[in-house]
Amino acid sequence: MVSMTVITADDLNYCIVSAATNRPNPISQCLVVDHHHTQTLTPFPPGSIVYSTTIKYPRPQYLPHPSYRPFVKFTETRSNGGRFASLAVMACALSALRLPPRPLRTLPPGPRPLPLIGSLHLLGDQPHRSLASLAKKYGPLMSLRLGTVTTVVVSSPEVAREFMQKHDTVFATRSTPDAVRDHARNSVPWLPPGPRWRELRKIMATELFAPHRLDAFHDLRQEKVAELIDHVTRLASEGAPVDVCRVTFTTSLSLLSRTIFSRDLTSLDDRGASKEFQNLITDIMEGAGKPNLSDFFPALAAIDLQGWRRRQSRLFARLHHLFDAEVDKRRRLQEHNSGEQGKDKDDLLGLLLRLAAREDDIAGLDGDTLRSLFTDLFAAGSDTSSSSVEWALTELLQSPLSMAKACDELQQVIGSRRKIEESEISQLPYLQAVIKETFRLHPPVPLLLPRQATTAIQIMGYTISKGAKVLINVWAMGRDKNIWPEPDKFMPERFLERSIDFKGADFELIPFGAGRRICPGLPLAVRMVHVVLASLLIHFKWRLPMDVQRNGIDMTEKFGVTLAKAIPLCVMATPT
Repeated sequence: MVSMTVITADDLNYCIVSAATNRPNPISQCLVVDHHHTQTLTPFPPGSIVYSTTIKYPRPQYLPHPSYRPFVKFTETRSNGGRFASLAVMACALSALRLPPRPLRTLPPGPRPLPLIGSLHLLGDQPHRSLASLAKKYGPLMSLRLGTVTTVVVSSPEVAREFMQKHDTVFATRSTPDAVRDHARNSVPWLPPGPRWRELRKIMATELFAPHRLDAFHDLRQEKVAELIDHVTRLASEGAPVDVCRVTFTTSLSLLSRTIFSRDLTSLDDRGASKEFQNLITDIMEGAGKPNLSDFFPALAAIDLQGWRRRQSRLFARLHHLFDAEVDKRRRLQEHNSGEQGKDKDDLLGLLLRLAAREDDIAGLDGDTLRSLFTDLFAAGSDTSSSSVEWALTELLQSPLSMAKACDELQQVIGSRRKIEESEISQLPYLQAVIKETFRLHPPVPLLLPRQATTAIQIMGYTISKGAKVLINVWAMGRDKNIWPEPDKFMPERFLERSIDFKGADFELIPFGAGRRICPGLPLAVRMVHVVLASLLIHFKWRLPMDVQRNGIDMTEKFGVTLAKAIPLCVMATPT
């Protein structure tokens, strides 16, 4: 167990580190000596036995003059019954925690960093909003030092196009959060571009999300939407409120489990194993989005100071145990039916096992890869869709005129049939506009999954250094008054007047990303969000509970990998 106190002097560009181990001897004081400054820090109480050593620490790349050689003098203390300090730990910490060298060329503008923490103090608990505010001061292409990590933030469609289209090859690699590091080794969203990544993505694009495969599972989606409507009808008959995000989240999980394994791993009754499965997915998504010191101070990643990687690893292990059970059952079934034609199930698991048995298995579909693939599908495929439906209904409840327009359109197109076909979405322009406006105001992933520069590159007159992390702030783009009149107002009509889509071509609206790393599950998400929202609107009238009517809907956001409502939308439904 190692504890460290780090003191920096930004004007001198050096780092002083005191460290203590489980040996009973903490640091008494640190003395900084150079040609211009002397500073003594943190004396310990009287009565300590003091002895000292000196560690020279030249930093030539920072020094203003060749003769300038700062050094750090550590004075150690052994208290009566105190602890012994370890000089070895101090030396290791000193070298491990040094700040990155200043780039020789010009980074984009940004706030002046504080010693050690850089600009971390500016992020707050709503980083997407904080970064959008900073972009108003420093511009749509800015840089920050977050801890020891150089971070570039993009906040306009024009700049996003430079990174995600014109120079896509340089920025196609992900900057992987430490909490999901082990999972990322076999994960399509996190793998670097290469033959294996391309093969895995091809499998998802052609065998799961291709139009012909989605059409094949049309009846299954209709079945799951019908189950959702029946469940909400029961809640309405009991006078119970509907937690919109929870019921749509469970519906999405159930659909995916039937698509992948041909059986339900979850259900709307929330009992037993079903509840455990839902909680695992929720906990994994929340943990992946938590601020982690290891991401801001990579030299500390091995220590995992906050324990997020250990926590996530435990959650992944529990989830993978469930997946392994499904795979084992299927393999036993295949062995039992060996030689019999037509006995293998036509689901994603059956397909993947057949591909894994081929000699030319470029994707490397071993057990670890299958687990990661299933995890990606369940996590990304359920959370984003459910949060989008919740935000859409929230905005409609606050805009009665928009709600009336959406319901009138559904009545005209669907009528008394009350069953919505996916093919009819194109006949519902106002519903499509509602979804687009929801994606603009509440993008599922406010800061797209981070990218990393694989080489230094000049963009718009600035140097983006090799290894720099790149964040695309799509939330800021959606609230840009130069693009959207009255940007904070929910106004679906704006999309009836402009031909803008969200499938990666129009950079004003890229909630699912763009370029080669656009979300592969976009085709399924589009169908599910439209059909689920339309079904909820045509089958029920919605009203807020009395206390919410008095106080208004709490619109506070809960930042994470996805942008959820901090307070779930719980509303009353009345069958129409």
